Amino acid sequence: MRKRLAVVLLIVCSDLCAQSPMPDAVKNFVKVNAPVIALEHVRVIDGTGAAPAEDQNVILEGGRIRAVGNSSSTTAPAGATVLDLTGYSVIPGLVGMHDHMFYPSPRTRGVPPVYTELGYTGPRLYLAGGVTSLRTTGSIEPYTDLEVKKLIDSGVEPGPKIHVTGPYLEGAGAYTPNMHQLSGPDDARKTVDYWADEGATSFKAYMHITRAELSAAIDAAHRRNLKITGHLCSIGFREAAALGIDDLEHGLAVDTEFDPGKAPDMCPPAPLTSKTLTGLDVESQPVQDMIRDLVAHHVAMTSTLPVFETFVGPRPPLEDRVLDALAPELRSDYLATRASRSGFDAATSPAAVLLKKEMQFEHDFGKAGGLLLAGLDPTGYGGVVPGFGDQREVELLVEAGFTPVEAIGVATANGARFLGELDSIGTIAAGKSADLAVIHGNPAADINDIEKVEIVFKDGVGYDSAKLIESARGQVGLH
Repeated sequence: MRKRLAVVLLIVCSDLCAQSPMPDAVKNFVKVNAPVIALEHVRVIDGTGAAPAEDQNVILEGGRIRAVGNSSSTTAPAGATVLDLTGYSVIPGLVGMHDHMFYPSPRTRGVPPVYTELGYTGPRLYLAGGVTSLRTTGSIEPYTDLEVKKLIDSGVEPGPKIHVTGPYLEGAGAYTPNMHQLSGPDDARKTVDYWADEGATSFKAYMHITRAELSAAIDAAHRRNLKITGHLCSIGFREAAALGIDDLEHGLAVDTEFDPGKAPDMCPPAPLTSKTLTGLDVESQPVQDMIRDLVAHHVAMTSTLPVFETFVGPRPPLEDRVLDALAPELRSDYLATRASRSGFDAATSPAAVLLKKEMQFEHDFGKAGGLLLAGLDPTGYGGVVPGFGDQREVELLVEAGFTPVEAIGVATANGARFLGELDSIGTIAAGKSADLAVIHGNPAADINDIEKVEIVFKDGVGYDSAKLIESARGQVGLH
């Protein structure tokens, strides 16, 4: 079957890619591009939470989904390019909601950490992993992110549809020189206004921001009908909800409101928060009350389980594709740090306990009616790679207790809903954008099959995942 599919696609690309006005930088990664495309005999996991539909035909035309239905009643139009996808599944393109365009540089003892922009490798690997839309959720080089978005939107470079978040809204005490430190509420307002004018469509508050600064930033963003999220520490979740924040990043693992003696506008020491959270009962009334409060305020929550998993030795599974993607120095740095954690107990270490509690919290939040979003956060000490990490996030949501179909919905429809784009992306239905991931296997039965993405359609153009991955080999962390 896979050989037959490859032959068909080779013919399609040789006949049609040569006719396309695409520059070589994009055309070289296109597997199928035709006016009308029929994906036949495919399993459809549509992102709505519905059971998978077997033996479906999906018709793509003009960059949109023209029809979806049983193969016996939904037939390919005359002249359509037909792909026999027996044994394959189609899901909506992933909507990455914490998908930075940077990666941690190797750390030197005593030197503040810095981050390298991934303007070249990031978009390619995100797209290869099935991510067709993303929110950067904090930018180190916002001008670069905006310019990369322009290159992708104009068809000059391959990549997903990017929603650029402005630079971090951080207060005094930033741990990296990559971040500007706000001087007060006026600075927060001016920063939001400036970057909204430049093209940022969302903002992210960070760990040391004060309540006055966050309130000013929220007001400025909301005046422009833009949203603001936060990776908070100086401000508790319920405080942020009362101020009007739209989204919170990372979940319970960063919430400091349960720390004894928590001072207003102050970020407690990390060891104290870790000790507090590892001893916290997620099912206790205070935590469940906090969940209900967030849901009542319509505050979304972004899951970033892959970055937390890296601190649990010996997790995650060591994958050749991740190592192959990293620049040699970054690979060595990651392996050395990972080895230093190999003695940690994968079930009882503080990081392992916190990961389990975070999973439980996210499951409870989603089941309580909260809008749970999915991302990867390619930071920590490394090893969380664009695209691959987005797939790992879906696998970890299943470990957290969601069914595979539910987890896929979190990573697709939920993100689209938060972005206000559910009418065009996030689920598979006639009339929507043809943003799809073609997977060899059945992730509804085995979620690990989500790693087997072979073709990613964005606006009806099918990209070759393997070629995109190869183009980034050994370069993540460089550019």
